[in-house]
Amino acid sequence: MAELIFFSGTMDCGKSTLALQMDYNHRARGRGGVRFSCNDRAGGSVISSRLGLQTDAVEVIGTTDFWDEVVRRRTTGLKVDYLICDEAQFYSPEQVEQLARVVDEMGVDVFAFGITSDFRTRLFPGSQRFVELADRVQVLQVEALCWCGRRATHNARTVDGIMVVEGEQVVVGDVATDADRDAAPEQAEGSHPVVGYETLCRRHYMRRVTAHGANLMASRDQLLPFDVDACLWHGTS
Repeated sequence: MAELIFFSGTMDCGKSTLALQMDYNHRARGRGGVRFSCNDRAGGSVISSRLGLQTDAVEVIGTTDFWDEVVRRRTTGLKVDYLICDEAQFYSPEQVEQLARVVDEMGVDVFAFGITSDFRTRLFPGSQRFVELADRVQVLQVEALCWCGRRATHNARTVDGIMVVEGEQVVVGDVATDADRDAAPEQAEGSHPVVGYETLCRRHYMRRVTAHGANLMASRDQLLPFDVDACLWHGTS
């Protein structure tokens, strides 16, 4: 029986890596599939992993109809046994319903990979619909880490190094490396703000303390014998 499976997790937990691995495994067994992605950090029409893996994919846009995508390929003689759907949080609820119909009426397996909630801890509409309709929802076991070493549970958006909790739900930005976070982001006058993302544990998400903020605080003398990291950094306001 075909299934609709939603693999969820924070950034850095290996969703795209698993998507590429599953695609490889199924193709190695003679199955035919189609890879889809949306707003990948490496650009359009591609699935990329932070490990450096990358392959071509069909870019999902607002007018993409997954039922039509499968029908068009099958009517030209192509075998479509499964779909790999990366960055699935950006799909519309209607597109998720199309995927469910593809599973139920065409017998095509759908493996979707995405983030459950946004930088405001609110569910993406696409992810919410996957949770509501999927045969299985699997949380990936590879744990992303907060800068403090705890398990990361939330995705944070930063603007010029300062965490923000307001703004458009979908804004493509850079994922900062440790080296980037060690240095304060210096912006040339008149340049655009730098939007970035990082994963945080709930404690530091609620306190709005990013790696950049923690580095700023660590450079100051802290004489108090208790943790006051939430109130020492101006960026928490």
